Amino acid sequence: MFKNQISYFFVNIYELKNVKMKKVILLLVFFLVALGMQAQNSKQSNFGIKGGYNLAAVSYDGDTETGQRHGFHLGIYGESFVSTSFAVQLEVLYSQQGFEIEDDSGTFTQKLNYINLPLMFKGYASKNFFLEAGPQIGLAISHKEEFDSGINFFDTSSEFDPNSFDWGVNFGGGFKTDTGFSLGVRYHLGLGDIYDEGAPKNRVWMFSVGFDL
Repeated sequence: MFKNQISYFFVNIYELKNVKMKKVILLLVFFLVALGMQAQNSKQSNFGIKGGYNLAAVSYDGDTETGQRHGFHLGIYGESFVSTSFAVQLEVLYSQQGFEIEDDSGTFTQKLNYINLPLMFKGYASKNFFLEAGPQIGLAISHKEEFDSGINFFDTSSEFDPNSFDWGVNFGGGFKTDTGFSLGVRYHLGLGDIYDEGAPKNRVWMFSVGFDL
């Protein structure tokens, strides 16, 4: 039964209790602003905006992965070069994540939205092509759970709180022109549990377009 499936995902309300986490986020934002100020005075530093398409899912117990939720991400970044071929990039992104589960009863959708702070280490294999990897922390800012039975009378919408804090690592690569236009693809491997049961973790493919300002 579908109800037995989704009951596996519902947990008690979990609140972010660590106030220090909020201070860390503020410090990272200030650091990003500093990178942007530096970019105004250095040809090897950049500040810009980026956005794109998300394919988000969740992995349970490291064995099974849900269906994907379609969404988007949007935010700002600061890229600072430490050599001609190596850069550090900090980002602040709004990201739509979550998952879908579909069976004969209908479709259950977890709509889970984050403010993510990736810190990426970028190596330029050539003048315009780069590979990147780095850690990410995230704060869940909104969520909604929906069940679509295909019959309006049986459709439901409920609120169940996931864990507020998320963390993981990113891997990716892309192409950046001399004018500051970039195309990139990134995979987010979540390491923090979304819920307390089943060890569910975020899995997100991100396809981005960026512009230096």
